[in-house]
Amino acid sequence: MDEQGTILTKEGLQRLEDELDNLRSVKRAEVAERLKVAISYGDISENSEYDDAKNEQAFVEGRIQVLENLIRNARIINEPGRGDKDKVVLGCEVTIRDMETKDTATYRIVGTTEADPMAEPPRISNESPVGKAILGEKAGKVVLVATPAGELRYKIVDVQHKPNKNHAAAKVRKAVK
Repeated sequence: MDEQGTILTKEGLQRLEDELDNLRSVKRAEVAERLKVAISYGDISENSEYDDAKNEQAFVEGRIQVLENLIRNARIINEPGRGDKDKVVLGCEVTIRDMETKDTATYRIVGTTEADPMAEPPRISNESPVGKAILGEKAGKVVLVATPAGELRYKIVDVQHKPNKNHAAAKVRKAVK
């Protein structure tokens, strides 16, 4: 884990906490039941149900450890300050236009843990080429994005900051479980 911790939106932290809760309270019990049933079949040395259940148990316990670590090191994205309302910062939605094709796209800028290109709008990492290029810039600015195919030029068309429902708790916080 880097010194920044796990950069998350409040919603991203909630998703991780929900997944962790589900793994602890539901999945563990399901896997334990599967193990119990598989053991009841007798000889576990050639019992594929037992092997499958043990593998799933290992996966669940590993995922629980990963989630606990991510949550323990969570750093919640702050709302922008007064002077930053028109700047691209973590957590905001940004509409950009490809200067060559004139196509536009809207993205939400998040930490790497939350990046999800299939989300609506797609969530891109602050460490991605586009994320790096637009972070800290203002609407109207044309940025260059280095790609393996060469440099692309994008214009930042719009920057939207979604209000954080719990601003006081949105300050950098260490989640404790």
